[in-house]
Amino acid sequence: MSSRLRRLAAPLASRLVITAVALVLVVSLLIATFATLALRETLMDRLDRDVEEMSHRNGGPGPASNRLVVPPGAVWAVFPDTSEEQGGIGTFDRDAEEELSDTDLEALKDVRVDARTHDADLPDAGTFRVVAQAIAIDPTGERAVLVMGMPTDEVDNTIDSLVYWEALLTLLGTLAAAGVGYVVVRRQLRPLREVAATAHTVAGLPLSSGEVEVAQRVPARLTDEDTEVGQVGIALNSLLDHVETSLAERHRSEQQVRQFVADASHELRTPLTTIRGYTELAQQRSEAVPTALGKVEEESIRMTALVEDLLLLARLDQGRPLARDSVDLTRLLLEAVDDARVVGPEHTWRLELPADADADSADAEVMVTGDDQRLHQVVSNLLTNARRHTPAGTTVTVRVRPDGFDVHDDGPGFPPGLVSTAFERFTRADEARRRDGGAGLGLALVHAIVTSHGGTVNLTSVPGDTTIAVRLPAL
Repeated sequence: MSSRLRRLAAPLASRLVITAVALVLVVSLLIATFATLALRETLMDRLDRDVEEMSHRNGGPGPASNRLVVPPGAVWAVFPDTSEEQGGIGTFDRDAEEELSDTDLEALKDVRVDARTHDADLPDAGTFRVVAQAIAIDPTGERAVLVMGMPTDEVDNTIDSLVYWEALLTLLGTLAAAGVGYVVVRRQLRPLREVAATAHTVAGLPLSSGEVEVAQRVPARLTDEDTEVGQVGIALNSLLDHVETSLAERHRSEQQVRQFVADASHELRTPLTTIRGYTELAQQRSEAVPTALGKVEEESIRMTALVEDLLLLARLDQGRPLARDSVDLTRLLLEAVDDARVVGPEHTWRLELPADADADSADAEVMVTGDDQRLHQVVSNLLTNARRHTPAGTTVTVRVRPDGFDVHDDGPGFPPGLVSTAFERFTRADEARRRDGGAGLGLALVHAIVTSHGGTVNLTSVPGDTTIAVRLPAL
């Protein structure tokens, strides 16, 4: 793992503390550096002014060794044109003045004569700030070079002391910043740890199967959208809501699949049992063969229709594309109502066109895009459902809409507990599964086909007023 990845893998609290401490250290070092440089510059300027003032006072004519006023610790040297050079370091007792060595004199002799301060590193005496100027040393006009200066020891000692204290205070400040920063950062990150704890609790739940309830949520006090932690808390709660809804839907789907398999097995077992029974009867009694074959054919047709409906539902669930043709919905409904009048003469069948238009006029045409065969199956299933589940004398009205149609009847209506599940597979009002009630796939096929067309189907039902509204995309 690279150093960059290791840094990213470190805890957030540690990274924040390290960052804060690093900033404190960098700022402290910058302040200390600039303060040290500024102080040294100030002290050196003051020392240069003292050196220049001392040199100016001692720059008059006359024998230099007799009239020089040299403060204790200051260095002086005279380099005449003809006489012997001399120099020394001032003390409180002039008679005890320290003489300069030859090497120190040679170092001072190299100082530029320009009446400005320069650094002079004397091997035996130390470092000085000195000024070299030309002076007259006797009335005859003999000239010499006078070099005078003061040591930089005091400035250097002051700067060294300052650097020591700056280093010590920077170290103490950095340690204090690390300690206080660690406590403060951990305190500020405590809400984030609570959010993480909620996430860990949810992650430990068994979510793979069965009915799961995700009751854990981030507390309301940690969902302030004005804070970063609050935004994370809100996002996590939204995610948990979505997860809980998805798990509930998954469980519901699993239950539907189990129920679907059980219902399909039940519906297929009945005709298979009948076929087996009549086959055994035909084998035992030859005179019963015609009757047995008739029942076998009847049950085979019933089973084939059931299997075809199941196969159609499976194909629609897989998203198999349907035909996308121009369909005259008015003509399709007119033919379906005419067929229903023949099959169910005990009911009253009515067709209502939009705006009281005549069935043969162009105004009556309602064109939709879809599969003509499947839409015919939708209408047929709805009319068959109305005929089977309403008593004789019921009026069934088909209303043509600009965007679809309604099937209305004034029969007893759906049981209240069945309205919300009417379009689910194998949903029937007769819980005893009487065979005359059908397989319970008619409305499920209606919903699947209409949905595959991009439309919607809705049911409203009270006694005496039941309406199934089908809406389809217009051409």
